[in-house]
Amino acid sequence: MEKNVHALFLMLLIFTLIFCLSEGLNAEGKYLVDIKGKLLDRYNHLENWNSNDSTPCGWIGVICNSDINPLVESLDLHAMNLSGSLSSSIGGLVHLLHLNLSQNSFSGFIPKEIGNCLSLQVLSLNINQFEGQIPVEIGRLSNLTELHLSNNQLSGPFPDEIGNLSSLLILTVYTNHLSGSLPATIGNLKRLIRFRAGQNMISGSLPREIGGCESLEYLGLTQNQISGEIPKELGLLKNLQCLVLRENNLHGAIPKELGNCTNLEVLALYQNNLVEEIPKELGNLEVLKKLYLYRNELTGNIPREIGNLSVAIEIDFSENLLTGEIPIELVNIKGLQLLHLFENKLTGAIPNEFTTLKNLTELDLSINYLNGTIPIGIQDLTKLYSLQLFNNSLSGRIPYALGANSPLWVLDLSFNNLVGRIPIHLCQQAKLMMLNLGSNKLAGNIPYRITSCKSLVYLRLFGNNLRGKFPSNLCELVNLSTVELEQNEFNGPIPSQIGHFQNLQRLHLSNNHFSSELPKEIGNLSQLVSFNVSSNYLFGRLPMELFNCRKLQRLDLSNNGFVGTLSGEIGTLLQLELLRLSNNNFSSKIPLEVGKLLRLTELQMSQNSFCGYIPQELGALASLQIALNLSYNKLSGQIPSQLGNLIMLESLQLNNNHLSAEIPNSFSRLSSLLSFNFSYNDLFGPLPSLPLFQNSTFSCFSGNKGLCGGLLVPCQSSTSHSPPNKLGKILAIVAAIVSGVSLILILVIIYLMKNLTVPHQDIDKPNSPNVSNMYFFPNEELNFQDVVVATEDFHSKYEIGKGGSGTVYRADISNDHNHINTIAVKRLTSNSNSIDLNG
Repeated sequence: MEKNVHALFLMLLIFTLIFCLSEGLNAEGKYLVDIKGKLLDRYNHLENWNSNDSTPCGWIGVICNSDINPLVESLDLHAMNLSGSLSSSIGGLVHLLHLNLSQNSFSGFIPKEIGNCLSLQVLSLNINQFEGQIPVEIGRLSNLTELHLSNNQLSGPFPDEIGNLSSLLILTVYTNHLSGSLPATIGNLKRLIRFRAGQNMISGSLPREIGGCESLEYLGLTQNQISGEIPKELGLLKNLQCLVLRENNLHGAIPKELGNCTNLEVLALYQNNLVEEIPKELGNLEVLKKLYLYRNELTGNIPREIGNLSVAIEIDFSENLLTGEIPIELVNIKGLQLLHLFENKLTGAIPNEFTTLKNLTELDLSINYLNGTIPIGIQDLTKLYSLQLFNNSLSGRIPYALGANSPLWVLDLSFNNLVGRIPIHLCQQAKLMMLNLGSNKLAGNIPYRITSCKSLVYLRLFGNNLRGKFPSNLCELVNLSTVELEQNEFNGPIPSQIGHFQNLQRLHLSNNHFSSELPKEIGNLSQLVSFNVSSNYLFGRLPMELFNCRKLQRLDLSNNGFVGTLSGEIGTLLQLELLRLSNNNFSSKIPLEVGKLLRLTELQMSQNSFCGYIPQELGALASLQIALNLSYNKLSGQIPSQLGNLIMLESLQLNNNHLSAEIPNSFSRLSSLLSFNFSYNDLFGPLPSLPLFQNSTFSCFSGNKGLCGGLLVPCQSSTSHSPPNKLGKILAIVAAIVSGVSLILILVIIYLMKNLTVPHQDIDKPNSPNVSNMYFFPNEELNFQDVVVATEDFHSKYEIGKGGSGTVYRADISNDHNHINTIAVKRLTSNSNSIDLNG
């Protein structure tokens, strides 16, 4: 009996196990398996998702609750390098509270079935490649507190149903392709704290209803196409801490109601079309730290109330139309680190009190109308690393100790009226990277501490009265990329040490008194992009090493004394956009290789001794736009018709050469041409049909004796293709030939009259002569009336010979092509049948 009981129990146990095994994976597990089936899991993160399990609760990324029948509450697959689409089976996980698929490569549409996950509180699909519209079904998720859809490729408008998410605290949809207007229903989100939708294509006006988002702390709509005025209802958002509406198309005035947002810490309205004055009510924002209003069209004075922003760190009102003086009240902002007021219309002096702003790191007041001196106390600002005051009317001296106490990185005082010497302490803390003192009235030498400042990258001292020789120790500064010393009084040679510049890209030494040959070491500057030594006293031949500078884009050697042949190696500088060689003593032919410089926009070679033909290869310079100037040389031959291909060219100067023949008809294609000069050559023939040529005055063509058309002398058809100095000779030869032949004909006729016996023939009556017997026409197209008109009824002035059988006349007759034919016609006596030969 006992054995039977044990056997029965064993059988029951087996049946129970079989029954349990036959039940298999639960429904939620099957949904997850289907989701996995639509994915590509390159790194097998989901390798333990086993369909033979009864539940998915132990699977990676899956979290279940602790009930007897556990349910999936969280699915977190973020940053697993997953790709593929999100299966509609996601809608079967109706107990989900958190879904995080962020930082993967999911693509395709967000399935509308997501709206079935009614318990969902956090939905994170950001940083993927989801596309299409935000499904309206998301509006069913009334328990949702966080919705993260940023950094995808979503498009289309915001669904109105977004306003149904009454529990929503955070909404981030930035960096997508969303368009259309924000729905007014967004004002229903009373609990919304953070809303970020920047970097989309949202348009239309900002809805006034947004003032209903009473809990809002962060509103970011940067880089959209939002237009209209900023709604004053934003002033209702008492909890707002950050308002970022930058880089849109907003216009109108800044609403004064923003001054009611007393918790505001960041206000960024820059790069819009805002106008009128800065409202003084912004001075009520006592906790404001960053105020950015730049790149608008704001006018009026800077409100003194801005000085009430006692905890402000950064203020930027640059690139507006602000006027008046800089308010002294700004010195009350003791923690101010950045103050940018550049590119306005500010006047007056820089307040001396600014020197009390001990935390100031960046001060930029450039491009205004400021005058007076630089406050000497600026040299005591121990945190100042950027000082830019360029393009003003500042005068006086640069504070002597500037840089001694400040970790200066950037100092730009250019385009002022500063005098005196360059302070020696500017690089004392060895951090100075950019020094621009150009276009002032500074004098003396460049201090040794500047030329040995190893941190320097940009050195711009152009347009002063600096003197001395080129500082050779400057060549040892390995970080230096720009040296601009033009328009000063420097003299002496360009040193060979110049080849030590390892990273130099711009070297401008023009308009000084440098005198030497160009050192061959210039060829070591492999990074050189712009080289200008024009208007000095340099001489000799160009070193072949110059053509090693293969990155050159701008080369200006004009107004010096360079001599010799221009090497064909010039054609290896394929990056050249500007080439100026004017006013030197270059000789021989223009190298054909210049035609390889296909990026050239300006070519200046005037006032040299170039000779020979203009290379037709120059016609390949299709980018040539600014100028082609070959004037004042010794060029000869025809102007190549290929230059007519330069359809972008605006200035063409070929004057004062020995060019001959016609101006090519191809020049009629130079439709961009604004100025030209062909004067003082040996050109002839008609002007091309280009209206600029036809309507230009004599001065552009003077010194050419055979040009015609336009406002010049009319073109004669018989001279349209012959140079003026040869035309007279040709006509004289033709006349002599005609006269000679006519004379021979007369002699032949006389001979025949005397030696031949003429048989009796029937002749017409004397009062009705036969025209064909009386005249010989050398051209079938001519007729009797033509001859009568051409000889004025056989006037004696057209006679060129007489004989016993008749008189020979010269007739100039125009044919159908308007060419003048000079012929001899004999008028025979009535008793003669002699036939004249063609004269």
